[in-house]
Amino acid sequence: MKLILAIVQDKDSNRLSNEFVDANVRATKLSTTGGFLKSGNTTFIIGIEDERINEVLEIIKNICQSREQFVTTPVSLDISVDSHMPYPIEVQVGGATVFVMPVDSFHQF
Repeated sequence: MKLILAIVQDKDSNRLSNEFVDANVRATKLSTTGGFLKSGNTTFIIGIEDERINEVLEIIKNICQSREQFVTTPVSLDISVDSHMPYPIEVQVGGATVFVMPVDSFHQF
């Protein structure tokens, strides 16, 4: 048995959740916040048998595609630095960060 933690962008979370239901994959869904863009993420916690790991990873890979998005740079409040106006920059968002960890024991009560 393995524990999968999958951190995905909020835009992908509903589709991914539906795919997990269709594939009979039990998942706990948590709302989380990313550090870089300070945008909403969803973290899925999944306990799964070893032989189904590749199936779950493939579902995540197919649903959580990375894409380009424009964000505005923060305004600098440091007066020693040349002031600049915020301007949009293109960054890559989406995709998924996935951790697969061994589980020593599993109990369901």
